[in-house]
Amino acid sequence: MGLRELFGSRGSRKGRAKAKADDLFDEEFQRKLDYLAMVSRRVFSGTMRAERRTKKTGAGVEFADHREYAAGDDFRYLDWHAYGRLDRLLLRLFEEEEDLSIYFIVDCSASMGFDDGRKLAYAKRLCAALAYVGLANLDRVSIVTAHSELAARMEPTRNKRRIFRIFEFLRGVEADGETDIEAVMRSFVARHKRRGLAVVISDLYDPAGYERGVNVLRYNKFEPFVLHVTDPRDAEPNARGDIMLYDCETGEEREVTVTRTVLARYAEAYERYLKSVERFCTRRQLSYFRADVDQPFEELILRVFRRGGFLR
Repeated sequence: MGLRELFGSRGSRKGRAKAKADDLFDEEFQRKLDYLAMVSRRVFSGTMRAERRTKKTGAGVEFADHREYAAGDDFRYLDWHAYGRLDRLLLRLFEEEEDLSIYFIVDCSASMGFDDGRKLAYAKRLCAALAYVGLANLDRVSIVTAHSELAARMEPTRNKRRIFRIFEFLRGVEADGETDIEAVMRSFVARHKRRGLAVVISDLYDPAGYERGVNVLRYNKFEPFVLHVTDPRDAEPNARGDIMLYDCETGEEREVTVTRTVLARYAEAYERYLKSVERFCTRRQLSYFRADVDQPFEELILRVFRRGGFLR
């Protein structure tokens, strides 16, 4: 059953009119979600359920370890065979399975909306598509938006029927403010005690650097998954001669003379920056994907499936 069949009868005329006016999550987009969810189920069905287990123990189904019996423990979990061999009361412990918590941290700073807002629109589509895949695979999904601080939050939700709630939340996200990734991640980990996969969707344009922010997630036992949103036009600005540059986040201005040599050096520096981000994530064994806005979002997500790291 596809998205339209699943939700078609629930949408009001007003809701359908709004969806038509905002083509970010149009019918074609929803059809692609159905396809991606189907592919994800094939991928997920080939993985071991053990990959979704947490480290904690409880009343699960697979044996994990023994510990000494203590007053008040459930007699049903006593290992009588061990008692017969060792003359000790030992309690059997089992691995307890949990659904995976997936957090989407979407950068909504001014740089994401610069020019025609292509980067923010692409980030929204990536977030919606991967959220739908997570919901279809019975995971718990929540979304936060951020610039120099956490801006908005969508409470954790499950079941793919909630995808239109995600659409509505993302439609309301606008680009504004400066970028402070470290401050955002510190606020995020302080407010979210349930550990899980933290999908960072950002252009990573932070004057102070992105590294400390990503490390905050790592040190607090979250699993960072970095989707680096890039726009090829950032590498080849259409500028010549004497111009005034301004920072779209801080408003700072600077006069520069743009020549072919300056543009060539800038392009080299930009490429070094992209490679440094990938190298940082690779060395720390973090999932990293460059999300080029000129690449169809479904192609990127299929590449994510092939590489692994999102489906657990």
